[in-house]
Amino acid sequence: MSQPYQGRHRHAATPGRKPSRSSGLTRSLRRPAVTSSLLLAVVATTAAGYQATDQRQTGTAAFTVSTEAIAQANELADAQIEDTARLATDRNDTNASFAAVQEKDRQKAVAAEKAAAQARREAADKAARDKARKALDAKKQALIENAQADPRSAARALLGDYGFDESQWSCLDNLWHGESGWSFKAENSSSGAYGIPQSLPGSKMGTIASDWRSNPVTQIKWGLQYVKSSYGTPCAAWGAWQSRSPHWY
Repeated sequence: MSQPYQGRHRHAATPGRKPSRSSGLTRSLRRPAVTSSLLLAVVATTAAGYQATDQRQTGTAAFTVSTEAIAQANELADAQIEDTARLATDRNDTNASFAAVQEKDRQKAVAAEKAAAQARREAADKAARDKARKALDAKKQALIENAQADPRSAARALLGDYGFDESQWSCLDNLWHGESGWSFKAENSSSGAYGIPQSLPGSKMGTIASDWRSNPVTQIKWGLQYVKSSYGTPCAAWGAWQSRSPHWY
């Protein structure tokens, strides 16, 4: 009895028959990195690897793909995967470098702003100090000028700074009137004593300030300090002055 025709390309496995090489192409087609254009290029460049068999019984054509074509497709797919990974890495590196440059620029800008702010504060502080110093110098000059014009008032105002009350004023007034006539320029030609309190030598008053030659306030402060340390009070100094001839204290 004749067997029914089963066709030359049945899908059922036949013992001893090798698997169709078209399955390798199927696996290659399933690689996610292989695009349709890449597959077309592989097919176009490996046309020699395909063998067409005319199947007159069915009117269809089947293709057998060579192992070389499969290997080439796999290599191209792997290369595309590697290129994609490399591009991604390069892009990440570029982004990281750009971010680092931006951060460095930001830090420079912050540092520059801090330095500018510090410079502004220092300039403002210096301006304030200069203004205060000028104001103090102006006040000091005014005091000097006032004391030069009226040294007695300056001395009377300074009594309390050295622990003397108003009862000591008349004694001090008499003492320095007798010594210098309250002249801050008074100078004894024989001894060299100088100023309102007749400091001997006049340079002793430099312990108060360097302007002792022209500033009555400097002279008065030194004189009150000398009276306190040497006699205790202006009245005691005035009594000593009167008891000596020629007068001195």
